[in-house]
Amino acid sequence: MDATELAAFLHSRRDRLRPADVGLTGGPRRRVPGLRREEVAFLANASIDYYIELERGRGVQPSAQMLLALARALRLTGDERDHLFHLAGHPAPPPREPSRETDPSLLALLKRLDGTPARIMTDLHQPLAQNRLAAELLGEIDPVGEPGYASSIVYRWFTDPSARAVYPAADHVRHAQSFVADMRAIAARRALAGGDAEAEKMVADLLDRSDEFARLWEARDVAVRRFDRKRFVHPAIGMIELECHHLFTEDGGQRLLWLAPTEGTDAAEKLAMLGG
Repeated sequence: MDATELAAFLHSRRDRLRPADVGLTGGPRRRVPGLRREEVAFLANASIDYYIELERGRGVQPSAQMLLALARALRLTGDERDHLFHLAGHPAPPPREPSRETDPSLLALLKRLDGTPARIMTDLHQPLAQNRLAAELLGEIDPVGEPGYASSIVYRWFTDPSARAVYPAADHVRHAQSFVADMRAIAARRALAGGDAEAEKMVADLLDRSDEFARLWEARDVAVRRFDRKRFVHPAIGMIELECHHLFTEDGGQRLLWLAPTEGTDAAEKLAMLGG
């Protein structure tokens, strides 16, 4: 925690606001152009003494919940909020309401990946876009899409047996474990932002509908999926083994999955057949 810089940053953000910006009455006698310290404390539901100590660089490390309250009180942008968290020694949280709009940077990369299957998903594995090879290998994405988390590959894995058909049965246990460990990591990261209804409802629904998910969730394994090797079963090319790479957006809200041929296998030739 950089207490000195945190104090200076809070002061600078307070100075730029006016009471009318946050729904307060300015009053006739104000010695400062921006908000008063007690006004920020009121808006953040914090004690005045606590906030004064923060601005003096002598306060204890604020919690993630307090930082979110201060970010709202001071009308911080996303980048400013993340900076506030970094100064306080906390990892930056994800957006409160993760966007379902495809990230333009990931989309630009997807358009350049012609020779390998690639797909963009949310952190909850909700497919957003994919290239032609991914559609050939994994199946088409419903252009309308299921509402909310029902379109998530993780959700469908535990509620729809047909979602597992593309993988050999011998690999199902490993993939189920990996999905749940990734889901626990994502749910915890979203919770850091003060709670997330979509992730919470998805976990609760899966706990209710799937004994397998409930058993794996209870194990409390945590591991973000970044790399894996997978075998896929395709009616035209048979079994194919691919390396799975995940590239995340800066806020972790979306990921680009691309599938590369595993060295020492015939995967490259089979992908060429699929693409032909």
